[in-house]
Amino acid sequence: MTSTNDIRRGFLDYFGRAGHQIVPSAPLVPQNDPTLMFVNAGMVPFKNVFTGLEKRPYSTATSSQKSVRAGGKHNDLDNVGYTARHHTFFEMLGNFSFGDYFKEQAIHHAWTLLTKEWGIDPDRLTATVYHTDDEAFALWQKVAGLPEHRIIRIATKDNFWAMGDDGPCGPCSEIFFDHGDHIPGGPPGSPDEDGDRFVEIWNLVFMQYEQAAGEIVSELPRKSIDTGMGLERIAAVMQGVHDNYDTDTFRALIAASEALTHTTAEGDRKASHRVIADHLRSAGFLVADGVLPANEGRGYVLRRIMRRAMRHAHLLGAAEPLMHRLVPSLVAEMGAAYPELVRAQPLIEATLAQEETQFRRTLDRGLKLLDEATAGLEQGSTLAGETAFKLYDTYGFPYDLTEDALRAQGLAVDRAGFDTAMAEQKRAARAAWKGSGAKASDEIWFDIAEASGSTEFLGYANDVGEGEVLALVRDGARVETAKQGEQVSIVVNQTPFYAESGGQVGDAGTITTDQGLRIRVTDTTKQLGRLWVHHGEVEAGEITVGDAVKLAIDLDRRGAIRSNHSATHLLHEALRQRLGTHVAQKGSLVAPDRLRFDFSQPVALTPADIARVEADVNAQVRGNGPVVTRLMTPDQAIEEGAMALFGEKYGDEVRVVSMGEDADGTYSLELCGGTHVRALGEIGLFTVIGEGAVSSGVRRVEALTGEAARAWFSHRDHVLREAASALRSTPDEVPARVAALLDDRRRLERELAEAKKALSLGGGQGGAPAGPEDVNGTAFIGQVLDGFEAKGLRGAVDEARQRLGSGVAAIVAVNDGRASVAVGVTPDLVASRNAVDLLRVAVVALGGQGGGGRPDMAQGGGPDGDQAAAALDAIRAVLAG
Repeated sequence: MTSTNDIRRGFLDYFGRAGHQIVPSAPLVPQNDPTLMFVNAGMVPFKNVFTGLEKRPYSTATSSQKSVRAGGKHNDLDNVGYTARHHTFFEMLGNFSFGDYFKEQAIHHAWTLLTKEWGIDPDRLTATVYHTDDEAFALWQKVAGLPEHRIIRIATKDNFWAMGDDGPCGPCSEIFFDHGDHIPGGPPGSPDEDGDRFVEIWNLVFMQYEQAAGEIVSELPRKSIDTGMGLERIAAVMQGVHDNYDTDTFRALIAASEALTHTTAEGDRKASHRVIADHLRSAGFLVADGVLPANEGRGYVLRRIMRRAMRHAHLLGAAEPLMHRLVPSLVAEMGAAYPELVRAQPLIEATLAQEETQFRRTLDRGLKLLDEATAGLEQGSTLAGETAFKLYDTYGFPYDLTEDALRAQGLAVDRAGFDTAMAEQKRAARAAWKGSGAKASDEIWFDIAEASGSTEFLGYANDVGEGEVLALVRDGARVETAKQGEQVSIVVNQTPFYAESGGQVGDAGTITTDQGLRIRVTDTTKQLGRLWVHHGEVEAGEITVGDAVKLAIDLDRRGAIRSNHSATHLLHEALRQRLGTHVAQKGSLVAPDRLRFDFSQPVALTPADIARVEADVNAQVRGNGPVVTRLMTPDQAIEEGAMALFGEKYGDEVRVVSMGEDADGTYSLELCGGTHVRALGEIGLFTVIGEGAVSSGVRRVEALTGEAARAWFSHRDHVLREAASALRSTPDEVPARVAALLDDRRRLERELAEAKKALSLGGGQGGAPAGPEDVNGTAFIGQVLDGFEAKGLRGAVDEARQRLGSGVAAIVAVNDGRASVAVGVTPDLVASRNAVDLLRVAVVALGGQGGGGRPDMAQGGGPDGDQAAAALDAIRAVLAG
């Protein structure tokens, strides 16, 4: 038997030998088409090459492209498990010519590979052509030798392909395999064509024309080829089975499901095992390509796929979560061809386990409600839409899961009633929002969200992307167009730009089109928690609602933000380990040039604390451990020890970011919705540049990482070397040299102060006599000293008192227009002459008030230094009275 892996490899090898570039599968999230939910065909990654917007260094290519059809207009979800060939995930084998070969060579390759390389019986193959494509009809006769009755002209659009109303288009030619007359059905174009006997295995698209507004206007100057062959279908043919689920890959996955559930894939259980096998593939590959369960967008489609499989696991009697235990079988079957499965295996397992654990908590209650609601219904009846909506709204049951659950009972669901209930919920939500006191100017964002839905964030996995413009806002009003020089806010359906949240600043970058539009995005914010709004200026061209645009974040800026954000998590844990578990985040700023972290801490950090924290963080950076993100409920995250961010509101699910290792296991575990480095070594370097108080009991650390930290150290080194040069020493000698200079300065200041005091008290400064005068029988020394430091006043007054023996001394020091005054009274006069009383009259004269001290010594001051002599006169007046 030829395995599926052998068929894939054989297809690529054949076209590789024929000169085609073997191109790896693109991710399932489209990189070049914002209108698609997922890549759903092999040509999607080459779309811009076919239209001429993109040039590649090859003119022919081949690939095995991962594809998903489970959302939007390409949705096979409901049929999976109940038919032989419907899948949510499939692989599309294809060969492509970009203006190189055309119809004859495409037909030659197809016929050669199928009949000569793979040995498929030519008599079991039938071709179709578009009814007017005489050229293709003749080529099937010439190249393949097919008789006319096995070349069928099809007049419908099924055999004519178009990229859209505008752009390349052309006729198709499909190859069908006849599984035999024991299976009901007729050839294509016959009344019985919907049977399963004749199965399309390969579609050759001849891109021949250019159309505008749905009408062909000309032939393409560079005619091209796009082909697609479902790997699952051709595997069934080559393995001699009619049913895709009987091929080796599916048999292995179903066998694993049978073993874990102790049931066989027969009878009523057959569909459940098939659903589990198919949905396991979709879920595994979507998670590996960066899609995680969510309540909207791609994440919601993934959740629907997961929950549908999990419900079927429940039907099979699985008492514990099942899906994550099947991941090793998936990796064993497909990991060699798709190494991203191997790399993401831990994340896939954790995500499936978390989702199934959470879903099982509500599944029993939801199914009980469903059983109660359908207890009295007969086969062919319809379940009320309101009940289906309650299941969706209260228990998280997607509508299609309810439909699927009722299918076996022969019951339908009132879709119109469901939609009515959904519309009523939106109306009530809008009314509640208007009554919440929110700003009237915010209503514009509510209108946009209600009309267009939420923005899907692609930035966890991508730095670039494409989006469709949903709305433009200028000067507080919605507009249809913005032109060069205008400031505008742009909402798109999906974006790699991070919107400011949780302390992390919004991304900057560019929005462009191939038609010359260029917008410089300076900031990205979030409105209503679900709209990403890009703010910027139109530098060139014009942007219009409905445009498909390319979005690219500023990579250097985002890289610096990522480093600072991951370093903030490491800093948080390092502070807790150094200072204690009382440390809790009280706020943060994660910017491209720095990080700031506020935390609960009653006292300042010592230099030793800071050194220890820096060392711990840098040890984790050097360890270069991976940064791993998982989804779980807030309660589960807290149970595992994750720390919640200050002021953050959490929904039913949270992103839990773990990084680094220590003796106890994971170093840092936090709830966080921001962007992070993939490995801690990307941070490069961490240093604290500031620490201080924010408020009572809250401290703040400021720090740098990466290039900013290196530049900071470089600047500090430059300053140190300049200082060493000025001091005529080496950098290592600077501390000792500065300490010696400070000692010299303090000594000289003391000597200078002593000299000034001696000079002043000797009568040489200020013009006042140094000797005492008699005031009403009291010896009094009063002096005004210009430029004398106030801190030396008490010492000067004390020396004057000693000279007096008995009496009062008052000295006024004048500096920069202000005056300080000190008054001293010898012990024998304290009972009759109080220094505080004498001081206060002097202070009043100086334009001040108050002042204090003891009865024998008091000091104060005032703003009016010109009244220094008057202050002494005021004291004399009191003594004379």
